[in-house]
Amino acid sequence: MTAKEVIDTYMAAWNERDRAKRAEMLDRCWADDGVYVDPMSDVTGREALSAVIDGFQSQMPGAGIITATGLDQHHNRARFGWKLVMEDGTTRIEGIDVAVLAADGRLASITGFWGVNPPAAE
Repeated sequence: MTAKEVIDTYMAAWNERDRAKRAEMLDRCWADDGVYVDPMSDVTGREALSAVIDGFQSQMPGAGIITATGLDQHHNRARFGWKLVMEDGTTRIEGIDVAVLAADGRLASITGFWGVNPPAAE
């Protein structure tokens, strides 16, 4: 898969409610020992990431995460923006993910940042 296809599959996994289908998606896009880190989570492996996604889905029923920017990529790194969209279509939060791709093209890690960048210190 291309890096874009890997990221698209990863993003779709966040919105997949069927655990078996999500597991198939994560098998295709997430390295065996892939690491996911955001302000609330720090997990390793597909099963642990799937559990984080389960938690998100149970806390935010009807919400989804969509890609909000294009993919910026060089070497084995990539970044992209996303939005957490509520069931009524409103955006709850935006953020950016920074990815590292493994040698096989799957995601070795995602570091997620929530909200807009903080202002520069004076």
